[in-house]
Amino acid sequence: MNKYETVILININISKDERIKVLEKIKNYITENGEITKVEDLGKKQLAYEIKKQKEAYYYLIQFNTYADNIYELQRIYRITDEILKFIVVKLEN
Repeated sequence: MNKYETVILININISKDERIKVLEKIKNYITENGEITKVEDLGKKQLAYEIKKQKEAYYYLIQFNTYADNIYELQRIYRITDEILKFIVVKLEN
């Protein structure tokens, strides 16, 4: 298993319950295919530039261990989830 870190930006205009659902969906996929080592709510922050007409977003950082094959599916889930404005997945040093 490899160590990864992902940061996701979630739309500011959704309710807290919807935001929790999106986060749970991501966490469930990761735990089915690996293990989460850290989840951090970085809070609401100003964006450097507008994304989908949004000037702010909720930032979340998740560190996890999984196999490389699972990253493609995780990124696909990010892309089809409308509430996620941007994301990045980075492989960490072992």
